[in-house]
Amino acid sequence: RLVGSEMCIRDRFGRKGEPLMAIQRSHNIWVPYVTLLLAFMLSALPMIEWLQWGWPKWVLVVFIYWVIALPHKFGMGWAFILGLLMDLLQGSHLGVNALAMVVVTFFATLMYRRFRMYRAWQQSFMIFLLVAVNQCISYWVQGIGSNASIGLWFLLPAPVSGFLWLWLVVVLRGIRRAFKVA
Repeated sequence: RLVGSEMCIRDRFGRKGEPLMAIQRSHNIWVPYVTLLLAFMLSALPMIEWLQWGWPKWVLVVFIYWVIALPHKFGMGWAFILGLLMDLLQGSHLGVNALAMVVVTFFATLMYRRFRMYRAWQQSFMIFLLVAVNQCISYWVQGIGSNASIGLWFLLPAPVSGFLWLWLVVVLRGIRRAFKVA
């Protein structure tokens, strides 16, 4: 119904509610997908072997950000798909990264409200733990068929990703606000 010069929503009792312009949805849902594509590109960069051990888990950290920011749009289904794409990108056994990302996404979805309340260093520590869980699951599944032991070097991306979180959350939040992604 037209009320004055603007269209308004009315509740079931006929009371005037919010103007329609205030509840319009954002059409910038492509922004998270572009950031995930950039994360995939960063994950695929060729580098020397010793640097590869400490390279952060870009896709996982960016995806955790979007799970925390938009839990109604990103969940375990997307985690499974992205994990399969990571398996194809890395040439690992199909499903290893998918399983690890689904487990990490489950925990991130479970605590997203609490996560938002944490300070930056607490969030960074939680990212460290989530990436460590991801690395442990991946290492465990890959190690089932082999007896290769590399010590605890496989956990090195966890603290690096935790420190990366402090910078990445500022950048991604700025992008989300600039493009009004909701």
